[in-house]
Amino acid sequence: MWPFRKTPLPLGQRGEDLAAKHLQRAGYRILDRNVRLGRNEIDIIAQEGDTVAFVEVKTRQTDSFAEPEANVNFGKRNRIRRAARVFIARQKDPDLYYRFDIVSVVLPDQGKPQVTLYRDAFRDKEPGR
Repeated sequence: MWPFRKTPLPLGQRGEDLAAKHLQRAGYRILDRNVRLGRNEIDIIAQEGDTVAFVEVKTRQTDSFAEPEANVNFGKRNRIRRAARVFIARQKDPDLYYRFDIVSVVLPDQGKPQVTLYRDAFRDKEPGR
């Protein structure tokens, strides 16, 4: 391998880097990334005003089959909720305002990346459950 050539970052990491930059431009303060809480992980924990946002980042090269955010299914939402509860339990303020956001990133082979933020994308409890 040529010694000056950088190995490209994996797709997911590139997407998370773009998502973090997008969140910062939108006024969020990044608190942590790729946080393991118990057996679960949260991609980005950020703060917007007085609210902590637990952010799931979904990255794809194309949205032809389904938009990336559509892959945050019921099981994934539950794992994020469990991780968020661990984080909240460790804080000094158990009445902390929080929400769950999703950032969808489409990184096509050619053209500009598309980054979309979905604030308050899902709730702590599913309706009817």
